[in-house]
Amino acid sequence: MSIFSPLSIYTYKRLFSAQIIALAGTGLTTVALALLAHDLAGGNAGQVLGIALALKMIAYVLIAPLFGAVAQKLPRRSLLVTLDILRACVVAVLPFVTEVWQIYVLVFVLNVFSAGFTPVFQATIPDIVTDQAEYTKALSLSRLAYDLENLLSPMLAAALIAILTFDVLFLMNGLAFILSASLVLSVTLPGRKDESHGELFWTRVTKGTRIYLKTPRLKGLLALSMVVSSAGAMQIVNTVVYVQSYLGLAEEWVAIAFAAAGGGSMAAALTLPGILRRVAPRSCMLSGGFLLSVSVLAGSAMPGINSLILLWFLMGIGMSMILTPAGRLLTQSSREKDRPALFAAQFSLSHACWLITYPLAGWLGVQLGLMGAFIALGSIALVSAVVATSLWPRRDPDYLEHTHRATTHDHYHYHDEHHQHEHEGWEGPEPHRHTHRHLHNIHEHDFVIDDHHTYWPK
Repeated sequence: MSIFSPLSIYTYKRLFSAQIIALAGTGLTTVALALLAHDLAGGNAGQVLGIALALKMIAYVLIAPLFGAVAQKLPRRSLLVTLDILRACVVAVLPFVTEVWQIYVLVFVLNVFSAGFTPVFQATIPDIVTDQAEYTKALSLSRLAYDLENLLSPMLAAALIAILTFDVLFLMNGLAFILSASLVLSVTLPGRKDESHGELFWTRVTKGTRIYLKTPRLKGLLALSMVVSSAGAMQIVNTVVYVQSYLGLAEEWVAIAFAAAGGGSMAAALTLPGILRRVAPRSCMLSGGFLLSVSVLAGSAMPGINSLILLWFLMGIGMSMILTPAGRLLTQSSREKDRPALFAAQFSLSHACWLITYPLAGWLGVQLGLMGAFIALGSIALVSAVVATSLWPRRDPDYLEHTHRATTHDHYHYHDEHHQHEHEGWEGPEPHRHTHRHLHNIHEHDFVIDDHHTYWPK
């Protein structure tokens, strides 16, 4: 079946349309923000954008886990619509900015809301597209949407700037968020049981990260996130320096180089659903990590523009090989009730990698030169890929035999496979809370880290 077959699911089609519209609007704001920074700061526009980008990453790292803790207590549709409307309000204010500090405040606030929207949105998709093969295609479509935004939004912005002022781009982004909100509002999302009864807020905030760091395959994913950020930071930060300053070419070649990376990612995303039916995610993602590492290290040969475009194309393929299956990995590693927290943890931890590599790529380019930056960031990527290989076991089954020690404790629970005990009649309807005893037990089932499985069996 076609990669587009998930679009036959009405709810997913609406949400995917909302994602595309919001991404297109965000792309317009990216261009408009650069022009606004140049208007306000002139030659220091690069520094202004660098600080704004750092604030964006800080918002992602700090705020996403907080939203992950709150998400399971709030209706998903209302939360997503509210965050879209708040994002629209923020970008609508940007045309009226007159000081650089106002850019910093608004960019941070905008990305606080994005840090809430994106993980909750991503965690909703596997509840709508429940077939694994179709879900893999849905992940590929999501990857394509991001790549198309990177390719087409700058061209659309350039065409609009020819006939409009850049302030209008901010207003168009606000309209895009409103359209996104209306599409989300037009569908009914699957309900969820709130099973966080009695949990402290900080426990809920840290739950996703605790699950993440106790799951071997996800520790491997975190190492691969460092591979992606090391290669991506080298490409994003230093492409313009390499093409214009080192090779002495016109700025059109900068756009072509970026397009090559997007093209590689799109090519991989289109073919991955078929590949992942035959190849395990571990093999695919680790291969992508080593492809990225070798591509960055090969850049230290200081190639001409044609070879650089080929390397960037290969980097795009490698990034897609890692990022496209990641959602499947997170879904495989969590119960439905913990999914928003785990997606938020991935969002936060992966952007923490970018928070490290973005400034590092710029600093290395200045201190060591471009060749030194290629070698250093390529080496970080290669070491991270090797670490991922060691952290992610080759044998990684869903069903694991494990031991439950006998214990007596008190918490809210439903009567599921871990709660089969007698009642005296006063305990009330489920979920309810009372002191109960778990007997010593050894059994096997689909294993993830959760409230009753707090460590990974050896």
